[in-house]
Amino acid sequence: MAIEPTTARDEFRRSSDAALRTAALEEAEAISPQIQPGAIEMPRVVRALRNRNFRYFWAGNFLSNIGTWMQSVAQGWLVLELASQSPPVIFGSVGQRSAFWLGVVAFAASAPMLAFTLIGGVIADRVDKRRLLIRTQGVMMLSALAMSVLSYTHHINIPTIVLLAFITGTAMSLNMPGYQALVPSLVPREDLTNAIALNSAQFNLSRVLGPTLGGFVMAWLGIPANFLLNALSFLAVIAALNRIEYPPQPQQDDSAGLWQRLGEGFRYVFERRQMSSLVWLVALASIFGVPFLMFVPLFAKDILHAGARGLGLLMACSGSGAFLAAATIAYLGKIKNRGRFVVLSASVFFAAVIGFTFSRNFALSGAMLAIAGYFMILTVATVNTLLQHLSEDGMRGRVMSIYATAFLGFAPIGSLIAGSLAGAVTAPIAIAAMSALALIGTWALYFSRPELRHLD
Repeated sequence: MAIEPTTARDEFRRSSDAALRTAALEEAEAISPQIQPGAIEMPRVVRALRNRNFRYFWAGNFLSNIGTWMQSVAQGWLVLELASQSPPVIFGSVGQRSAFWLGVVAFAASAPMLAFTLIGGVIADRVDKRRLLIRTQGVMMLSALAMSVLSYTHHINIPTIVLLAFITGTAMSLNMPGYQALVPSLVPREDLTNAIALNSAQFNLSRVLGPTLGGFVMAWLGIPANFLLNALSFLAVIAALNRIEYPPQPQQDDSAGLWQRLGEGFRYVFERRQMSSLVWLVALASIFGVPFLMFVPLFAKDILHAGARGLGLLMACSGSGAFLAAATIAYLGKIKNRGRFVVLSASVFFAAVIGFTFSRNFALSGAMLAIAGYFMILTVATVNTLLQHLSEDGMRGRVMSIYATAFLGFAPIGSLIAGSLAGAVTAPIAIAAMSALALIGTWALYFSRPELRHLD
């Protein structure tokens, strides 16, 4: 077996990364909250929930995310219904119009992630994170309420959905970096990996419950009820944010301007090749892999002919796999050879998406979605944990905003590409081709970046 030559430059990069990581760990230890007196003893798999502040934060977001997924399944179904009733202005067939408009709505919801998440990271490093989260959650609540009222009164149309999706996406883009950066302030450092895994678990458990409940609510009460329940669910996270005891944060230097601080964040990440490798890996998955989720309603309705309840079950399969992945990480804790681990996990994720596009059997499609959900979360949760551990506290908001931009901000580009391709060559071929390209790009990145191969 050939031995890879090690240059002095490679050794310098590795030693530099190690020294920077050690400095970040020392700073994090100094500011990390201690375990609160009288903390509840918890099993290893849910250890972070022994911290009162994190329990409130976790429970509030769990309820809110259930509502968000209920809205997501209803919004996709509503777009399909409206597209089938619209005149053939852009594409001739109903299926082509449906695929195109799903891509447009997904782009409108995700485009603010690319435009505003980085700014949200700068804001999160300078302001009270709890207050920022309360305000952005309030905007999303009002947007969901507007969707409920307009759909109930039959004044809803696709342009209105696009506009409200954009407003919600903008609030979420400002919310995301603060949400990610707040977690290390709520748990001691030894619980951080478990806390990140539990956050991923609640998000993905909500992906199981939300679409399943959403499908039944649509069948029993109609689409407007899903939007209304989502609006009410935001009250849970707002109440939780008001109850947590938020620790004092280090004083930030306010002399630097927005763009200067943003530039500092980019330099911080891309001068550390371990961090930048992880960001590029997530960006590939975001552009070419993740957009398949936006087209599950189309597969359920036009390819599998499963109806609204079938859509809920398909989304629940994806969420079940994702939840099991988060539970796996929470139980295992630190995983060895994490650079190779994330590449292998991403590869199985892309292969499962390709399998889903070729399936015409409902049970097989559900199985492929469960596998895709499992390995997607293994990948992104591991990357999230690595970046949190590698970051200094004063830079964490900006680091996580770059991560969120790579994971969520690039998704609208992928959604727009997928929607356009689906309108021309059908959705299954478009999604399969994009996932195959992502698979090739992931392995090219792995072999061209020794920092990724040696990351533990």
